[in-house]
Amino acid sequence: MSLNRQDTTRKNEDEVATQPVLQSLPLSSAAGSVQEAVPTPSPFLSQTRSKLAEPVVAAFMAGGVAGAVSRTIVSPLERLKILLQIQSVGREEYKLSIWEGLKKMKREEGWRGFMRGNGTNCIRIIPYSAVQFGSYNFYKRFAETPDGEMTPVRRLICGGFAGITSVTVTYPLDIVRTRLSIQSASFASLGSRDPSQKLPGMFTTMVSIYKNEGGMIALYRGIIPTVAGVAPYVGLNFMTYESVRKYLTPEGDKNPNPWRKLLAGAISGAVAQTCTYPFDVLRRRFQINTMSGMGYQYKSIWDAVRVIVAEEGARGLFKGIGPNLLKVAPSMASSWLSFEFTRDFLVSLNDRD
Repeated sequence: MSLNRQDTTRKNEDEVATQPVLQSLPLSSAAGSVQEAVPTPSPFLSQTRSKLAEPVVAAFMAGGVAGAVSRTIVSPLERLKILLQIQSVGREEYKLSIWEGLKKMKREEGWRGFMRGNGTNCIRIIPYSAVQFGSYNFYKRFAETPDGEMTPVRRLICGGFAGITSVTVTYPLDIVRTRLSIQSASFASLGSRDPSQKLPGMFTTMVSIYKNEGGMIALYRGIIPTVAGVAPYVGLNFMTYESVRKYLTPEGDKNPNPWRKLLAGAISGAVAQTCTYPFDVLRRRFQINTMSGMGYQYKSIWDAVRVIVAEEGARGLFKGIGPNLLKVAPSMASSWLSFEFTRDFLVSLNDRD
């Protein structure tokens, strides 16, 4: 018998031998093998999703995103506000309208002038906003009723504690950001500067303040008026937003459209900023209290208020409020919108397979 015939015979025998076995296999086994082939989420991935979906963690992460988005959008107006705030009597380089001030920044510093200090601000605002939103949701646990409701006063208190917590953690970066915002501006008191001269960055500025101006105390200069302003500001912000959002939300609608969220954020920001704005002016003045050429001689908060009102009038406590209010709507609206969008996305991870 030839090899070809032997191979053919052996092949036919093998097919006959295996046919009953294949016919006897149940269909459910084949279906089960297909199901087993579908990949299941790993325990690590499931645990990560579950952790990110926890309310406090989701609020912490979403707060960081919200801070970076909102501050970058309004960076030019934020910087202009600071330049207006620090001007005392005799310093009128930026005694201009909002539009003229922005044009001056563009003319003298280019487009980079609009974003001067924004990198540091984002580095500061991400943990600042994350801690603020995260700690607010943490404090809410102790203030909510069993059915999850809170009175406006409790929201105000929880927001105040959240503001104190966040500003204490990130305050040194706020001082550095203020210095970076003004060091390239055309203030006569700062002297002339070679355009090709490289300005110090965030880390260099922080080290310089620490070494030359008094160590850690220098990095927390002005924190008292800051806390005095931030606590009611954050409290009013959270209280107003949640109250307005509840009013704008039809009963039973837990996810209103983005325009309603934007409106609620704009209203809450305008109310909180206007009520606490003088504290923001005092904070900026104290942050450059020892800066060469721009320093002030305020001995205390009350002394600063007295001198500013005497020399600049009551309007001195509201310098820069124009660009500040102009930026409130896009800043707070985008902050709350991006916060809720990111938080809801993270919370929904727990519902996925």
